[in-house]
Amino acid sequence: MSLDLTSVIGFLITWILVLASMASGGNFGAYVDVPSIMITLGGAIGATIISNPSDRLKAVGGSFKSVFFSKQIDLVGMVQMIVSFAEKARREGLLALEGDVAELDNVFLKKSIQLVVDGTDPELVRAILDTEIGVFEDRHSANKSMFDTLAEFGPSFGMIGTLIGLIAMLGNLQDVSALGPGMAVALITTMYGSMLANMFAIPCSKKLAARSAQEVKGMELMVEGILAIQAGENPRIVEEKLKVFLPPKMRLAFEQEDKG
Repeated sequence: MSLDLTSVIGFLITWILVLASMASGGNFGAYVDVPSIMITLGGAIGATIISNPSDRLKAVGGSFKSVFFSKQIDLVGMVQMIVSFAEKARREGLLALEGDVAELDNVFLKKSIQLVVDGTDPELVRAILDTEIGVFEDRHSANKSMFDTLAEFGPSFGMIGTLIGLIAMLGNLQDVSALGPGMAVALITTMYGSMLANMFAIPCSKKLAARSAQEVKGMELMVEGILAIQAGENPRIVEEKLKVFLPPKMRLAFEQEDKG
């Protein structure tokens, strides 16, 4: 696991610039209202807890950690490894790969090779691995939905807080001097709700979605490579198939390294 600087820098830029803009007016305290915070944060978090089962709630800490820490997927290294397996299988047969299984750290790749070595039918291998990928995506989607729910409820409870403030303000219309401050306090909850959604929950959700897509691409690469090996395809053909999964710049660098 390594620190994802894009997440850190993005959050710092967002929060520092917004908070600095608020403070530039000379009265940062005008943006702080404890009851409004309680309504917006407490309401949104409480509604999110109600909306999700306990197993998702327990996983929220790990999901939030995944926003800032990631395990880099070395697609080029993955292609090179699978091509080397293809070369070995072509020379010595599929059973020769059994010795490499124990040395692999990637559980999905290890399972894929073991299925092939065990002589499982290719269609069944693809079905099993596709199901594995589907379950993986569902699990990540469930974790992401926690932040989607929080992003949905944040502005809603901000509006509830605004309505509460407006009702209190309208109930005290005889004091004209209190209308301005009362309106300001009423609007603060809407601001808090928007900040919760747009400066925290939505960015976290989108980062988790991007993280999941990267991992799924790596898994799909493994599936295509292992099935090509099982079919006895030429290692060069296997390489060409897998290079499709590489981004253009990475593919160009891989080809130049291959030629070298």
